[in-house]
Amino acid sequence: MTSTPGSAGPTAATTPPPPDPAERVRRFSGAERWVHRSTATLMLLCVASAACLYLPQLAELVGRRHTVVTVHQWSGVLTPVPFLAGLLSRALRADLSRLNRFGPHDRQWLRAVWRRDHRPEARPAGKFNAGQKLYAAWIAGAVLVMTGTGALMWFTGLAPLMWRTSATFVHDWLALAIGIVLAGHMAMALADPEARRGMRTGSVERHWARSQHALWGEDRAGSRSLED
Repeated sequence: MTSTPGSAGPTAATTPPPPDPAERVRRFSGAERWVHRSTATLMLLCVASAACLYLPQLAELVGRRHTVVTVHQWSGVLTPVPFLAGLLSRALRADLSRLNRFGPHDRQWLRAVWRRDHRPEARPAGKFNAGQKLYAAWIAGAVLVMTGTGALMWFTGLAPLMWRTSATFVHDWLALAIGIVLAGHMAMALADPEARRGMRTGSVERHWARSQHALWGEDRAGSRSLED
């Protein structure tokens, strides 16, 4: 079968070239993405079921309070499980080590955020920037507190009434704080499509990595480069 001269021209001009795998950098392993998705699903179930329990409008709309309570309790208890299972992954353990290191460049990043300086050179970051490190530390602590206070509220025989009353107070207000912080986290993710793509596919564009996480290579063990 033959084609007339110039027939391929318009099609070739409008069809974008396929992405070059060499222009992408591996960021997250499959295990890390599974941990993130599973934890996110459980936390969203916790937040949604809590909203149905505490907001009268949603409670009337959903009904089945006993079912909602059961979903809330078990999604809360299971929230730490994906992370604990993910500790079997060497990649996850390596990233936890990065998240736990806070250096001079992280303080510089926070100062730039405070001054609203958006220049990439003013916000040096390794694989994770200072904001991501603070968020990870805060949400990890919040999950532990919520699990502990939730257990006291669920199993009423574990502690005296005063303890359960205090646990309820802490649980309710911390739940509100978590909802606000999660909303901010999702807003930041929506504002950065490439960061979302990295969590979804495991890789990011090279130029994004170099502009947003210029010290990433230095964060890696030994002399391995950004391409590893």
